[in-house]
Amino acid sequence: MIINKSSRKEEINKEQDHLILIDKPSKWTSFDIVKKIRNIGSFDKVGHAGTLDPFATGLLILGTGKNTKKLSQISGSEKAYIAKIIFGQETDTYDVTGKAIRKNELKQINVEKVKDTAIGFLGTSNQTPPMFSAKKINGHRLYKLARNGITVQRKPHRIEIKKFKLISHKALEADFYIECSKGTYIRTLAHDLGIKTGYGAYLKELRRVCINGYHVDDALTIEEFFLLWQKLN
Repeated sequence: MIINKSSRKEEINKEQDHLILIDKPSKWTSFDIVKKIRNIGSFDKVGHAGTLDPFATGLLILGTGKNTKKLSQISGSEKAYIAKIIFGQETDTYDVTGKAIRKNELKQINVEKVKDTAIGFLGTSNQTPPMFSAKKINGHRLYKLARNGITVQRKPHRIEIKKFKLISHKALEADFYIECSKGTYIRTLAHDLGIKTGYGAYLKELRRVCINGYHVDDALTIEEFFLLWQKLN
């Protein structure tokens, strides 16, 4: 069964396997959430459907017991995000966690130029994974190599961007709604948008709002899940 905001305690059978919708807070890793939920529910087996970076927030779908087998199918589905992108500067990680490496003395963006450039990303294309990512090459995590100043060749993979829509903007800051395929690095998309506009850009905030029809509005915070589970005892 699915445990979310609309779940009632009388409907939950603790002996069953579950899919649990969690709204991940910033600064937590996806594994932190898995470990916390496993401890709260005393589950033998817990997994998640798609990693979120620690600075990112939003929908994380967990599976317990036999429902962990469903997670790969869910993870392979389309996802939707709200991304806050800052123009006029680049970082080595392509996101807010990195070091500034280039700065453009930009006062404001040309909104129409940004919109038109974003449209150019729609459809299928090849995207190269960033060095600061958890992807493994020859058994090594790329981010560990990057931290040691090592850059290796990365093979581009096919992605699809279905929507890349500017929803608000202010000075050098812009929020986008993005729908994309599995394996899309949003921070790479932000970086590439900065290159194509000539402004430079990095990803400041990221919130996953939807996976395969499951929405973050239905997700529980960790505290809400804890309180709901306590009521079952």
